[in-house]
Amino acid sequence: MEHSQSHKASLEAQVKLLNRMFAAGDAQDILENALNGQLCGEIALVSSFGADSSVLLHMISQINARTPVLFIDTGKLFGETRRYRDQLVEQLGLLDVRVITPDSEDLAEQDPKGVLWASDADACCYIRKMVPLAKVLGGFEAWISGRKRHQAETRVGLEHFEVEGGRIKVNPLASWTAAEVLQYAKNNGLPPHPLVAEGYPSIGCMPCTDKVASGDDLRSGRWRGQDKTECGIHFSSASKGRRSPKHLRFK
Repeated sequence: MEHSQSHKASLEAQVKLLNRMFAAGDAQDILENALNGQLCGEIALVSSFGADSSVLLHMISQINARTPVLFIDTGKLFGETRRYRDQLVEQLGLLDVRVITPDSEDLAEQDPKGVLWASDADACCYIRKMVPLAKVLGGFEAWISGRKRHQAETRVGLEHFEVEGGRIKVNPLASWTAAEVLQYAKNNGLPPHPLVAEGYPSIGCMPCTDKVASGDDLRSGRWRGQDKTECGIHFSSASKGRRSPKHLRFK
């Protein structure tokens, strides 16, 4: 316990220093430091290959195309997302994209009919996203996410560096606006996710993603009508939501 607390304190001190160093929020500098600095070889990008994903994927391809990219295929994704993933991997020359899937035994025991999302979305996210990601992140000391402050009220306090789950979490685009994301994609010839044009500015699993009306919170189409704002992967001082379902038990 003492060692764990010491490690946590060390990480928190490191994150505090990094947030001061990169207060200006230059995404390229943040990424280059993460990929080539003290976290070199110990960090991965977790990407949904969603609406804004191409920006970070492009930046990483320019810095180090061999950076591990972790993609969680829940088994409930839009076909367009999988095809978009393949398109970006080829266009950007990404060399280490790892497809992470839920454990078949967990699905057979907890969601045999594949409809758990309809009765308990938290439990579904836990089985299909959180558990698989936790297993694969065990091999890394840090990871990169594409979250941004403008995406939702629950993310307005997002910092560029956080401590979560005993490792450092890096949010290079935290301060970027939607306009900056679009301009970067345009400047670098990055294709949009095909569902964006159909009214989906935030794209997750097919059963739990709806279109969003103009002017609404960009993530309002996720788990519409539920008291749920995050899948569970992203919980921090800047995000609110429910934790892992307590009734689920895994080996």
